[in-house]
Amino acid sequence: MKKDLTKGSVTVSMLVFAGPMILGNLLQQFYNIADTLIVGRFLGSDALAAVGSAYTLMTFLTSILIGLCMGSGSVYSFYFGKKDQVQMKNSIAAAFLFIGAVSLGVNVLVFAALPWILRLLQVPLSIWSMMEEYVFVIFFGIFFVFLYNYFAFLLRAVGNSVIPLCFLGSSALMNVGLDLLFVMRFGWGIRGAAVATVIAQVFSGLGIGLYTWIAEPWLRPKKKELSFTKESVGEILRFSAAACIQQSVMNFGILMIQGLVNRFGTAVMAAFAAGVKIDSFAYMPAQEFGNAFSIFTSQNHGAGQRERVNEGVRCAVKVSMLFCMLVSMVVFIFAPVLLQLFIDRGETGIIAIGTGYLRVEGAFYCGIGVLFLLYGYFRGIGKPEMSVVLTVISLGTRVVLAYLTAPIPAVGVLGIWWAVPIGWILADMTGIWAIWKGEHRTQGNRLHNL
Repeated sequence: MKKDLTKGSVTVSMLVFAGPMILGNLLQQFYNIADTLIVGRFLGSDALAAVGSAYTLMTFLTSILIGLCMGSGSVYSFYFGKKDQVQMKNSIAAAFLFIGAVSLGVNVLVFAALPWILRLLQVPLSIWSMMEEYVFVIFFGIFFVFLYNYFAFLLRAVGNSVIPLCFLGSSALMNVGLDLLFVMRFGWGIRGAAVATVIAQVFSGLGIGLYTWIAEPWLRPKKKELSFTKESVGEILRFSAAACIQQSVMNFGILMIQGLVNRFGTAVMAAFAAGVKIDSFAYMPAQEFGNAFSIFTSQNHGAGQRERVNEGVRCAVKVSMLFCMLVSMVVFIFAPVLLQLFIDRGETGIIAIGTGYLRVEGAFYCGIGVLFLLYGYFRGIGKPEMSVVLTVISLGTRVVLAYLTAPIPAVGVLGIWWAVPIGWILADMTGIWAIWKGEHRTQGNRLHNL
């Protein structure tokens, strides 16, 4: 099953392709939220703080692998649009060997460095043992996160966004069911939530890999088709490294923010854990739409259809901004109600802190919506390094402002909250300026040639 995004209506093609990706990532958030929801409701605020902090750590680690897979996907989609199957299969094989080796290395490293990592996060002693127990189990799923994302980005690169959705949806349901069974029925506590997540990750990773091998034989590289040239390997390394650095910088910044949040105690940690879940769920469709837009751009860039790329930009901006404005309004108005999905309504102090966070972030979702489109655009036209620059600006601003303002008694956690949208806006301005400058230079070259 594949879809050529270089043909047909731009708006329809993009939306039909993006739909399963958006739904899939919403399910991914549901998959993650299951632990938080069940742990927060049935194991208490300390357990919620531990899982929330562990989630930030796990997101950082898996972002390395997701970034590598995402960058490789840009290469596949470019050659798919160019109709060059030989180069595409070379890229598929090179990426699997490279990213697979990295994932195994990450797995070994994090087990060895677990105590040091917990100290770096400044985890309070009151929840240290719970977080250590949860994280030790959850680390067993890292390799299977790689498997799922490798094959998911491969299938999406050739226009198949449905199959990744099917496996993700199935694993999400499995995760919820096992969470309820292990935590509520068996009484395994925080360890049970971690075991449920790992089992679901094993299912999705192995399942989508077997599907691709059996049902999509045209994607299997044959020995006679493989010729790992310096150029082909270098291309995979360049795109993968750029996307990996982007994702890692983004999540390392968030990890540093988590360390700062942890200094304010378990009430702020619990509020932040719940708020981040809602935050991520709210703008995740915009993020995944940006990824779909990137694949659309990459295929058409490979096919040499510049005007179709420009039309895709206009369509993507309209769709993303409309969605972000609607979600901003919902989150801003219903922040306290949304927080009560994770936190008992009697915890009024925690809910008040979380409401403050969500109302600051929620008012500026259009800022991150534009940023996701900029990431997708620069990856799609073969300039993944620019996405790294924008991420450094966004997260660098966030971290610096947060650490400068949070220690001020009159500001406190509000400094952490407000640093986020300021970072988004600065990165947006930089990306838009870079596109304008690039277009201006291109037009100047055309006039000169005339």
